[in-house]
Amino acid sequence: MSFLFDVCEIYETLMGESVGMGWPCTLIRMGGCNLDCTYCDTRYARHEHQKVSLEEILDEVRNPFPHHVLVTGGEPLVQKGVPKLLESLTDRGHKLYLETNGSLDLGHIDPRVVKVMDLKTPSSGEEKKNLYENLKHLTPRDEIKFVIADQRDFLWAKKILKKYPIQETAGVLFSPVHGLLEPWRLAEWILGDELEVRFQVQLHKILWGEKRGV
Repeated sequence: MSFLFDVCEIYETLMGESVGMGWPCTLIRMGGCNLDCTYCDTRYARHEHQKVSLEEILDEVRNPFPHHVLVTGGEPLVQKGVPKLLESLTDRGHKLYLETNGSLDLGHIDPRVVKVMDLKTPSSGEEKKNLYENLKHLTPRDEIKFVIADQRDFLWAKKILKKYPIQETAGVLFSPVHGLLEPWRLAEWILGDELEVRFQVQLHKILWGEKRGV
């Protein structure tokens, strides 16, 4: 089957988040999204994209460097062909990472792909869209990300960690919303409450600020 994808941009960068943070990677930003988070920083991906074939994407990522490939969005899984794209790139020897908002089924994703799944906090405005059934599709090599804008989000995330056996399933990331929550404040909340979670900031924003496309 031949697929056409809505692709916003493809470029080489350093991975800015998750277990792959800091690795040189090819970033493939897919167009479109099924959510509308209040703090979204890639809103342009909703409408600035063009049709690209699977073969064209594979040709764009044909070189062995970078070894790491990040497929993000928008929300990649709104496009039915994305699991095939992930499989095809993995078959070529790349290490694949998928960033997904957690509202769509992950059961059909190639197990070789590292899944970085959000659980949407109250401040996102999309908390009710979390698909908790996805937790059973995660493995210790995958990660769950909480993007935290304020103390309410932080307390909510703590409750979720108690309610679900998340830390037995995958790595857990707490990330402050850039420009809304001072990173040091979130770090102090984590230490003060003795949470076994990994704090992260967005490396690409430290390097390039609000420049589009990073």
